[in-house]
Amino acid sequence: MKSVGVVVEYNPFHNGHQYHIKQSKKKANADVVIAVMSGHFLQRGEPALVDKWNRTKMALSCGVDIVIELPYVFSTGKAEHFAKGAIQLLSAIKCDSFAFGSEDGNIEPFYNTYSLLQDYRTEYNELIKYYITKGNSYPKSLFEAYEQLKQKRPQLYIDLSQPNNILGYHYLEAVNVINSSIKPITIQRIKAGFHDDIQLDSTIASATGIRKALFEHDDELNEILRYVPKTTFTQLQHWQQTHQQFVHWEAFWPLLSFTITRYLPKDLTQFADVSEGIEYALIKYAKISDSFTTFMNHIKSKRYTWTRLQRMLTHIFTGITKEQLQQHESPTYLRLLGMTSKGQQYLGEHKKDFELPLISRVAQTKDDLLQIDIRTTEIYSQAIQLFSTKKIDGDYKTPPIRM
Repeated sequence: MKSVGVVVEYNPFHNGHQYHIKQSKKKANADVVIAVMSGHFLQRGEPALVDKWNRTKMALSCGVDIVIELPYVFSTGKAEHFAKGAIQLLSAIKCDSFAFGSEDGNIEPFYNTYSLLQDYRTEYNELIKYYITKGNSYPKSLFEAYEQLKQKRPQLYIDLSQPNNILGYHYLEAVNVINSSIKPITIQRIKAGFHDDIQLDSTIASATGIRKALFEHDDELNEILRYVPKTTFTQLQHWQQTHQQFVHWEAFWPLLSFTITRYLPKDLTQFADVSEGIEYALIKYAKISDSFTTFMNHIKSKRYTWTRLQRMLTHIFTGITKEQLQQHESPTYLRLLGMTSKGQQYLGEHKKDFELPLISRVAQTKDDLLQIDIRTTEIYSQAIQLFSTKKIDGDYKTPPIRM
């Protein structure tokens, strides 16, 4: 059986994701689709809208055959770390190819960009330092350095101001770094941009736009009905009936602010992504802010982007230290969250060739990386009780979903 991999968050699964799966399967001429999906905390430093098992059900209902969890240390990492962990998992599960969405939709500019940045790596790094000294943020400095470097060799290059193109570049980079035979494919995103609000004249919207519409209309699901498959809508309805509201930092703010203020400034610096100097502002404004948004507006600056701050706060919230993060450069297992009958057939045929052990029951495995995922699931579940009378089942109680 031929397989194509996708790297996803499904926060939530929407019509654009369904289009991506269909096109990926078609373009790769694949029999099965394997998704590496983030767990309860995501790459932009946010808690997931609903738990990973509900999101797994959304995926399996709409064309995905196997869902593998991307461990926390990669799912909350910078783009290059996120991409490397995901590609290592897809390579380990023997995917023939992987498909990613991009604003460009053409793979050649990705190869050109990778070659350019490799060939002029030293000059690129020097340019980045130069633009940082000019007062630019790190992401802005990366972009400016890249724009200047493109003049060296006129070719078709990707636009690295676009988030999906940035991830696509790092996927390609990861393939080369780990020397994988997996074939990259890119599918052009349609209609909705990464950060776009929902449009009433379309049935395609970004996950960001969908979440924004939900939160602005007090979790009113009918606001997003046209943008998600029926199965997604049903899963979201079930979550809402069970837990009353969806998860976001505002809902967790009382617990997050308590977590920040219970530490001394020097203690905060032990947590992953917390750079020296910011700890005083974190404590100061956590004490006086009545909402997450107010807090973020106090501490956001050129040096500290919204996403960078959210990643810091995620690690403080979950208690993940710099040391813990640095201990894990590569995934050590394949954590199965769910599968269809076709996915089960693929696992049966290829399991003996997998480069990492396949885990379906966490109680049978002692692994430090897995313990972090188990812990962060428990923290997510406990935090939900700020607004819900019911916890979600933890990793020990939940077997892989079969659909």
